[in-house]
Amino acid sequence: MEKWTIQSALSNAVSKTPDKVFLYEGDKQLTFKELDERTDRLAYAFLKEGIKRGDNIGIIALNQFEWLYTFFAAAKIGAGVVALNVRYRESEFEYMINNANVKALVSISSLADFNYSDFFDHFRGNIPTVRKFIFTGEGFEGSLHFSDLMVQEIDIEQLNEAKDKVVEEDTAVIIYTSGTTGRPKGTLITNRSILASAKAHVGHFEIKSSDLSIGNLPLNHVGGITCSIMVALLSQSSVVLIPMFNPSDVLEAIEKHRATIFGGVPTMYVMLLNSEKRKTTDLTSLRLCVAGGSNVEPELCQRINKEIPNGQLVNLYGLSESSGACVLSRLTDDLSKVQKSIGVPIGDFEAKVVNKERKTVPIGEVGELAIKGACVAKGYYGMEKETKETFGEENWLYTGDLVYTDSEGYLYYKGRKKEMYIQGGYNIYPVEIENILSKHPKVLMAAGFGVPDEFYGEVGRYYIVPTPGEQPTDEELTNYCKQHLADYKIPKQFIFKEDVPLTPAGKIQKSLLRKEFEEMKEGTSR
Repeated sequence: MEKWTIQSALSNAVSKTPDKVFLYEGDKQLTFKELDERTDRLAYAFLKEGIKRGDNIGIIALNQFEWLYTFFAAAKIGAGVVALNVRYRESEFEYMINNANVKALVSISSLADFNYSDFFDHFRGNIPTVRKFIFTGEGFEGSLHFSDLMVQEIDIEQLNEAKDKVVEEDTAVIIYTSGTTGRPKGTLITNRSILASAKAHVGHFEIKSSDLSIGNLPLNHVGGITCSIMVALLSQSSVVLIPMFNPSDVLEAIEKHRATIFGGVPTMYVMLLNSEKRKTTDLTSLRLCVAGGSNVEPELCQRINKEIPNGQLVNLYGLSESSGACVLSRLTDDLSKVQKSIGVPIGDFEAKVVNKERKTVPIGEVGELAIKGACVAKGYYGMEKETKETFGEENWLYTGDLVYTDSEGYLYYKGRKKEMYIQGGYNIYPVEIENILSKHPKVLMAAGFGVPDEFYGEVGRYYIVPTPGEQPTDEELTNYCKQHLADYKIPKQFIFKEDVPLTPAGKIQKSLLRKEFEEMKEGTSR
């Protein structure tokens, strides 16, 4: 039986449609065959530079060809790619590169006003495991140029020998958790797990070779590398890479390429539909609008349905630890179902809802979602305790997300387990309140969590980003919540901000908001 690896999936695509365009980036395009040939050369160059099976290669780049050259070349020789965000700086780079024992680092040379070449030239002493620095542009003395590695002659026998050693359980990519609840952990996503998620995704949404998706989700996140790239690889469809999310660029790409699939977090949909360019853009080619990352509040669901007339709105639930999607809406679900439920387990994956003792709870009762299947990653890099806590017995992944299920097997998201707080003896799930607040016409985004209170034990503190040109008041939002929520759920604190920190995937980064609150509280107590 043939091994199921990223290399074999690419070889299969080449055998079926060698000259089909797989990737677009600006005015450039790349066929399956061209990707295979170019990554053979890079894979051999990595071998010559001393990179071997089991080593890790860091990558800092936008959604661009070089990112994917590195990914596919590394996969061919059994090396893992450590996916780093271009927005990271000193503390993130030092922690993640050292934590993952990175042997080689591929990076863009600069972006905006930040020069990565200069930075790493002076930072080398802080990341001693990195032996090779490779830049897509100008580097420092002693570093390598990416393009030089792409033109070397290949010793095909040596390359094939390295390819033959790769197995399904080899790590393909290490993605650090988004940090919404604490210290990032490097998730070990294997050839097997990433392909299992992508295959189930393709089958569930009936992705065809004629489809073309917009690759706007960052490649250093499963939304980009699994739900866009690997899904397209297995279905032999195409992806338009958007280097960094920008509403105008996305809208232009949808119209120019007659894209059929767009996926994004709710924040991206809000920005897209609020863009001035939206008024003059034809979106009728879109057949599937995939929303992931967090619950889509009902009003936004209705707006997407109205403004993208041919695009069926569906939910996607997945996390780094599930290597990509593991729960999706059904294509037959109507809008009312999509507004309420995140969907059902896909492929042959299983789901259960458990209590604190990890015993299954009855239908309708809120508990922690656990997922089982080939999509489950193999753990966290160098973190045995955290791996045992999250990846339980019999390959069950305990997600830390609170849900309940109905008699038809649909799952309903209630928020993160660690985000639940108890106000006056009542369990409060922030996502429910956030969805209500986001419906207010003067609110663009809302994010909340519980903070200590002498009287209630904990109270809800909600950060509000107003709609441009508007400024809601505490009283307005309190009265609005009174109309839609039980009195014990009404937030006690509102904090108005022009913007809030976002994770690489576009979710509101509550860990930084919580840190800001803790520092403020500590300062006032001195």
